[in-house]
Amino acid sequence: MIDLWSEIVYIFQRMNWLSVLDLFLVAAVVFAVLLLLRDTQIMVLLRGVVVIILLLVLLTTFINLPAFSWLVTTIVPALLFAIPVIFAPEIRRGLEKLGRAGSSQLLVRQTESQIQLMEKTIRSIVTAASRLSAREHGALIVMQRGVSLEEYARTGVRLNASVTPELLLQIFYPNTPLHDGAVIIADNKIVAGACVMPLSSSGILTRSPERQMGLRHRAALGTSEATDAITVVVSEETGSISIAHNGRMIRRLDSERLENILLAFYQPVEHPVFKFKPFDWFKKIVSVQKREE
Repeated sequence: MIDLWSEIVYIFQRMNWLSVLDLFLVAAVVFAVLLLLRDTQIMVLLRGVVVIILLLVLLTTFINLPAFSWLVTTIVPALLFAIPVIFAPEIRRGLEKLGRAGSSQLLVRQTESQIQLMEKTIRSIVTAASRLSAREHGALIVMQRGVSLEEYARTGVRLNASVTPELLLQIFYPNTPLHDGAVIIADNKIVAGACVMPLSSSGILTRSPERQMGLRHRAALGTSEATDAITVVVSEETGSISIAHNGRMIRRLDSERLENILLAFYQPVEHPVFKFKPFDWFKKIVSVQKREE
């Protein structure tokens, strides 16, 4: 015990600003990894692994157990190779989220006709969601943004049709061939229907006090976790409208709030134009001097 404290004191005595920077970088990397793995299934297992490692370190440090210490030093390196294999889906999802962090997710430099077409598409989706909610017909509508949804569109039936409320109502009418799946909308077109989307592995839905969120909500949340798409989901049990984006879900939306949120997501970015006027400052100075005189 005394040797351990003496080693800790010796380490702190040898620290300088480079050591502090080194510790800060390690802490930043650990924080970034934990932030990427937040609300995923790996976090539950990670807590158990950390507790086991701490117990093993305490046992091998304060108690002289040669055989057990050899076993621990042999197993721990093998775990470092096993962890990437066991948690491959979570690691892949985290890397995809990191790769999308620097990409632009908003529509930039749209023409007036493109803006009007997008607003028309949003109004059609809102109208269809409102009617489906009133009839308590389940629906899952996925709106593509920056990340392509082609791999998910291949799992469904190609449509390449215009977005209209009537078509969406017909697709999600109970017992029709395309109702049990997602509709993917890209470039103001219904690309495909009856698409299979990834399910969420996070514990957000299971921690909810309500149990009305089923497979459609898990697919909506999973799609928002794996891509930057916006998903609109209508509950078949309650008729409530929800929207999911970036692993978060907003529930109990009416048609007005739904339209406002979608318009905010797809609102074009206006870049201010800088006009260089070299004599403006001189005119202002002259005008101020004249007023003073």
